[in-house]
Amino acid sequence: NMTRVTGIGGIFFKAKDPKALAAWYQRHLGLPVEYETIVTLEWREGAQPHAAAYTVWSAFASDTEYMDPGKATFMVNYRVSGLDRLLVSLRDAGVKVFDNIEEYDYGRFAWCLDAENNKIELWEPTAIKPH
Repeated sequence: NMTRVTGIGGIFFKAKDPKALAAWYQRHLGLPVEYETIVTLEWREGAQPHAAAYTVWSAFASDTEYMDPGKATFMVNYRVSGLDRLLVSLRDAGVKVFDNIEEYDYGRFAWCLDAENNKIELWEPTAIKPH
């Protein structure tokens, strides 16, 4: 199965004033800002409509190192399935994959560089309990 990306898990970007920019999006576009600069947009999985899923939108400080060594002012987080298999295949294909994998109760994260050296985040979400 070649389908490994199952959706967009998040979009993160640098801002001169993250709190003010998030407030602008809240005021003008109605984004439900939580935690000053983070928005969680809930949606339903096509194959599992009973399961809630979400995409995160967040503004970061312009001097954040989170997107390094990428030079872009943004980073996309892709929801994936089979993270470990994906990392092996990326490495086998010569893709720069970072060594660290972070694990949280909501999933596992890894990072790599795309063909233009943009850092991207790969997120294998934990199975979400239906509500």
